[in-house]
Amino acid sequence: MKFVHLAAIALWSGGLIVLPFLFWQRRKLEAGLDLDRLHRVARFVYVEMTSPAAFVAIASGTALIFLQTTFVEWFSLKMLLVGAMAMLHVVAGLILPSLFSPKGQFGRFSYVALTSAYIVLITAIIWVVLAKPHIDSNKFAAHLFEPGGLGRWLHQSFGEIRIPTP
Repeated sequence: MKFVHLAAIALWSGGLIVLPFLFWQRRKLEAGLDLDRLHRVARFVYVEMTSPAAFVAIASGTALIFLQTTFVEWFSLKMLLVGAMAMLHVVAGLILPSLFSPKGQFGRFSYVALTSAYIVLITAIIWVVLAKPHIDSNKFAAHLFEPGGLGRWLHQSFGEIRIPTP
């Protein structure tokens, strides 16, 4: 299970890093055969490789949580970073259809920003997993991990929240 998880993460991460480079190639191309070819390659990388790898990575990671009972603070930080990576994955998916419209463009700033964001997140996830830093949740959220703690925190932060019933 861990091998499947690591292989899927490698494919997901590699796909995310290459996508901004593929998007950036759009700037040189006019409508025609080369643009269609680039569109097919970018869609293949996103739809056929990166997205299924993300699904397998998250599914196998979820299974590993329960197989290895990993319930420590550093793991919560890792999950926060993985959530951010998943959101940036969606960003690439939102860029893809508009990029290949007749007026589509992906500038240098977008290329550098998205590539940097992916590399920083992937590096941070690897660091957290390998270093397993000690994070004392009692220093910033003493009662959050007690039963009912999240509900008390929400009540203190946002007041009474009632969900209307039909």
